[in-house]
Amino acid sequence: MRGFGVHTSMWTMSWDRDGCEYAVAKAQSYDMDFLEIALLNPPSVDAEHSRRTLEAAKMRSVCSLGLPEAVWASRNPDGAVEFLKLALEKTAAIGAEALSGVVYGGIGERSGIPPTDTELDNVTRALAEAAAHAKSLGLLFGIEPVNRYETHLLNTGWQARDMIERIGADNMFVHLDTYHMNIEEKGVAQAILDAREHLRYIHLSESDRGTPGSGTVDWDEIFVALRAIDFRGGLAMESFVNMPPEIAFGLSVWRPVASGEAEVMENGLPFLRNKAAQYGLI
Repeated sequence: MRGFGVHTSMWTMSWDRDGCEYAVAKAQSYDMDFLEIALLNPPSVDAEHSRRTLEAAKMRSVCSLGLPEAVWASRNPDGAVEFLKLALEKTAAIGAEALSGVVYGGIGERSGIPPTDTELDNVTRALAEAAAHAKSLGLLFGIEPVNRYETHLLNTGWQARDMIERIGADNMFVHLDTYHMNIEEKGVAQAILDAREHLRYIHLSESDRGTPGSGTVDWDEIFVALRAIDFRGGLAMESFVNMPPEIAFGLSVWRPVASGEAEVMENGLPFLRNKAAQYGLI
């Protein structure tokens, strides 16, 4: 998963044939190393078409998702396992390297109280079974802690680390996101240090989820910490420009966070690449 990538939300949240072809061509035009595919509806994905399109462009990929409410792992672990197994099989068929994201729950899943032992036990069981299936397919399997407004289950780097160590699967990894870290961590470097040996992927997102370099995220602190742990994982830019209403609702995005693709890709992307190069990460 090494290199510089971009989340497909830059161009589409619908991974159908048209969305696939458009996003791959755009990512290729910006010389990205990989695409992060939003695998929101795994059954509908034409995996063979995706594989052919990606291979023709020599574009690597990872997939990510959040669980639909009907199969939130905290209360329906069996349903979560069934959904994740299908998603993992689609991920493998596409030729992607990993499945990650909020694989333990849903965007907007909040009970109103801290996670219970029963909820965490259910999540642990579901993730352990999914990780085993991922390993049988030759895939890595990541978990992304997100902020308190999107879930009550896993919000910090150390919580994600502890969940992985509780499960004990060697193909699992922590997937951090600077937007969520900016909200939840005592310092953004702290999450990187906490996750350390498990950290293999990071979303580079601005404080308002808009154009990197235009907000309050402390990018030097982030890249210094990544250099300090000798990070060699995936650096994925995630800025939300194209979102269907249901996704915008779950993420609480109520206004445009950037004027469009050009602002993010022509200003934010060079900013992040320069920072990564400055600290020897690319």
